[in-house]
Amino acid sequence: MKRFALQKLIDWKNDAHRKPLILNGARQVGKTWLLREFARTEYKKEAYVICRKNDLARQLFRQDFNIDRILRGLRALTSTDITPGDTLIILDEVQDIPEALEALKYFKEEAPDYHIAVAGSLLGISLHEDVSYPVGKVNVLNLYPMNFEEFLIAKGEEEACKILMQRDFDTTNLLHDKYIDLLRQYYYVGGMPEAVLSYVETNALQDVRRIQLEILQGYELDFSKHAPREQVPRIRMVWNSVPSQLFKENKKFIYGALRKGARANDFELAIQWLVNSGLLYKVPRCTKPALPLHIYEDLAAFKLYMVDIGLMGAMVKTDPAQILIKNDIFKEYKGGMTEQYVLQEMKSKGIDPIYYYNTDSSRLELDFIIQRGTEMIPIEVKAEGNVRANSLTKFLSNTPDLQAERYSMLPYKVQNNLTNIPLYAV
Repeated sequence: MKRFALQKLIDWKNDAHRKPLILNGARQVGKTWLLREFARTEYKKEAYVICRKNDLARQLFRQDFNIDRILRGLRALTSTDITPGDTLIILDEVQDIPEALEALKYFKEEAPDYHIAVAGSLLGISLHEDVSYPVGKVNVLNLYPMNFEEFLIAKGEEEACKILMQRDFDTTNLLHDKYIDLLRQYYYVGGMPEAVLSYVETNALQDVRRIQLEILQGYELDFSKHAPREQVPRIRMVWNSVPSQLFKENKKFIYGALRKGARANDFELAIQWLVNSGLLYKVPRCTKPALPLHIYEDLAAFKLYMVDIGLMGAMVKTDPAQILIKNDIFKEYKGGMTEQYVLQEMKSKGIDPIYYYNTDSSRLELDFIIQRGTEMIPIEVKAEGNVRANSLTKFLSNTPDLQAERYSMLPYKVQNNLTNIPLYAV
């Protein structure tokens, strides 16, 4: 399957100022496959080491940070003649040997001609104590679940993807029903590579659901393995509450929904742990829709989204017909699912920062606000085609100089300072 992040890896390889690379991402998003595919297609040799339960690798990195000695050890471990420029050194599951992460600093300073990339879960890389993170000595690339365009290519719809990426809206409007059908499939399957691969090979919806549930079970096991013991019950409470919080009309995260009388300081660490692990995305509220957005951030109000739309559907045990067949049931559910999809697409495309806005009376709400160059872009998300009586229209009547976007199931259309963009073209 094609991952667009491969081109970013090629750019890294060709960068004269290249540093050791950390490939970040939640578990099961395809980090190992991507690095090994990169080595296969762009290098003559691969020196691959999995750090998990590898006593020899642990001894190699825990002794000291003599890079000549470490390189000799890596050559012995991998049976590979590691040479500068034509060999990619891959350290996988690096969170299990935090000293290997610290060693990247010395690769940058003492052996910059060697190409080394490491992969590990976000939580393992970021939360180790007594280890010096190589700040300023590494390049970092974040990998997310497959986005809709990558899903199209996996499905064999390369031409449909090309039309989308060229922003050829005259043609997409003609193919509108086809894109909507493909988008509904993506809503169910999501972007976890194993689930996508199973779907494109078999079209078996229940196999996809089984894979999704296995991934969720693996995440639950990670809570107990990696999180502070006293935080595990709270992490589970936050994790299990996210879909229901997204599926209500006001999608702001409410601590009281976790348990009666719950306060922010009871769950702040649990939420941050899940965000650090890459399993949740946090979108804060801004108190004023104006640039620069970050100075108007409201630290007390935010929305939480999951790492993947398919996993979210599996968590709440949605029936395929509820997603794949058009209907007007589960209005709030579809609204939350559609916001999840849009947020996931923006994340995969490197959009940052992302905020939302509402007034204290909640009479006006903008689902997302992003910054594009020097412009602020208000965004409204609609699950279907009903776009009447909405907050965005009211907001624009008071701010006519802004350009805004609305994502819905309607075809592409420009209306003065509002651009209607179909959801499949986020």
